[in-house]
Amino acid sequence: QVQLVESGGGLVQAGGSLRLSCAASERTFSQYAMGWFRQTPGKEREFVAGITWTGSDTRNADSVEGRFTISRDNAKNMLYLQMTGLKPEDAAVYYCAAARRAFSGVQVSQTEYGSWGQGTQVTVSS
Repeated sequence: QVQLVESGGGLVQAGGSLRLSCAASERTFSQYAMGWFRQTPGKEREFVAGITWTGSDTRNADSVEGRFTISRDNAKNMLYLQMTGLKPEDAAVYYCAAARRAFSGVQVSQTEYGSWGQGTQVTVSS
């Protein structure tokens, strides 16, 4: 399994921006589709954005389309989530995840992910 560590969370005012980062421990990181999910207390973890192993294709949840951008740097074993136009409803713990299968397309379902980070908290003040 790929070990993942998120960073970059924090407190931001509504309308502001944050960039989340996810560092992967394995050189095989570049073989796996990656995703960002988020979760608030009492709710199911939800898909935010996903990216193929090459970075050639991405997909966003409707709720973040046009505001969030997922990207990756395979040379650095890094995954990113650039978040702009943040809203109070974006507040959550954000997790990065690596797909179970190598060389797959963008995965939306969390059941398709086999490795997860510990999460980073994003708080948005109104």
